[in-house]
Amino acid sequence: MSRTGTIVALSTPPGRSGIGVIRLSGPCSLSITRSLVGEEGFTPEAGRVTLKKLREPSTGEVLDRALIILFKAPHSFTGEDVCELSCHGSPVLLRRLIDIILGFDARAAAPGEFTFRALANGRLNLSQAEAVRDLIDAQTNAALRQAARQLGGELSARLQPIKDALLDIIVPLESSLEFVEDDLPDIALDAIKAKLAALIRDIGSLASTFRSGRLLREGVKVTLAGRPNVGKSSVFNKLLHVDRAIVTDIPGTTRDSLSELVSIQGVPVLLTDTAGVRASADRIESLGIERTRHAMADADIIVVVLDGSQPLTDEDLEVVGDIAESPHLIALNKSDLDTFRHNGLEHIDNGVPVVAISAKTGAGFDELRAAILKPFASPHMQSAGLLITDARHFDLLRRAHQSLESSAALLEQRASEELLLVGLYNALRFLGEITGETTPEDVLSQIFATFCIGK
Repeated sequence: MSRTGTIVALSTPPGRSGIGVIRLSGPCSLSITRSLVGEEGFTPEAGRVTLKKLREPSTGEVLDRALIILFKAPHSFTGEDVCELSCHGSPVLLRRLIDIILGFDARAAAPGEFTFRALANGRLNLSQAEAVRDLIDAQTNAALRQAARQLGGELSARLQPIKDALLDIIVPLESSLEFVEDDLPDIALDAIKAKLAALIRDIGSLASTFRSGRLLREGVKVTLAGRPNVGKSSVFNKLLHVDRAIVTDIPGTTRDSLSELVSIQGVPVLLTDTAGVRASADRIESLGIERTRHAMADADIIVVVLDGSQPLTDEDLEVVGDIAESPHLIALNKSDLDTFRHNGLEHIDNGVPVVAISAKTGAGFDELRAAILKPFASPHMQSAGLLITDARHFDLLRRAHQSLESSAALLEQRASEELLLVGLYNALRFLGEITGETTPEDVLSQIFATFCIGK
């Protein structure tokens, strides 16, 4: 990505739609727009929408009527002159307009290049730029709220007092190193120890929110498993609140894995219904069972569905035995039937959670949802505060925490100021990488490669 030149991209998703937005950013944005409009003196008022005809430059033929808005530098998203053209959402039309624009002094934007320019021009810091991506990718309301908080600069604001306090420690140590021949007095060392301890606690507390933050951002993979005809597909549909999977009383109806995303307590859950596990000579069913085993291996937690109205079978025990080393729980289905009982559960490890449910009436499903999330819960799960959702941020906080702990240990040993400062400066650099002050260019390239084109 370059910080110069004019770039263009479609900012709305590809495909047919009512509206398609083409975005230009850079010094030639307005002149290119004038060429499309066919009016050399066209100068729209910044921030106001103007309706204009867009023309084929070579023939003057009208291609579309579009709403045009100009954002003047530096008061735009990228900090440069930005023109946005809201056209009708025909893929053919949008492709033709972009081809015309590329024929002028513009090039196609790389993924995330508009946001990269906003970072380069000081409109956003790096953690806010990453929040733009997270906001677009958010799968639940809770993830959306966290991304919006980070985009608003809350993470940067949380880190700034930590960095300021760190500098308050570094300055007297540097002064002692440069100007004082004697060691720092005990009273000064005690003050530094107290400040270091407070910083270690503060960074550790922030980093500890990552388990909940990652859960909100990445979600949980849950696989429903069991022998045929125990009600897996009915449980799947009930968790989704929609009849997504075909349900019959014929064993082996589900022959392939079926996955859908559902929100449970604000956490995105990828729920997978699978073919019933049993010995089968049917080639198609056998392929489905093989996919079931792959889904179980890939799951964060497996929900083994058993028919609570019947005694356990050898097939039930085989399924439970196959996933004994994996995180799992048991959903004992058909609790609405008179024959429902916990027969045979003594053959299963007592430490495995068991939830009685009825896919027919919905009884027990609140308990099932809670049991699915329980292994991943943390004290921060229901917190209204800021959570660390990005693995890069967590890794840098962890490194900063370790660096400060190293300096604290050296301080206890009365090591020289030079040794103490190494860990302190490392911690400051790691914190700076979160917001972009000290982030290497190659790391920036990797981050912005994860963005969509047009943002």
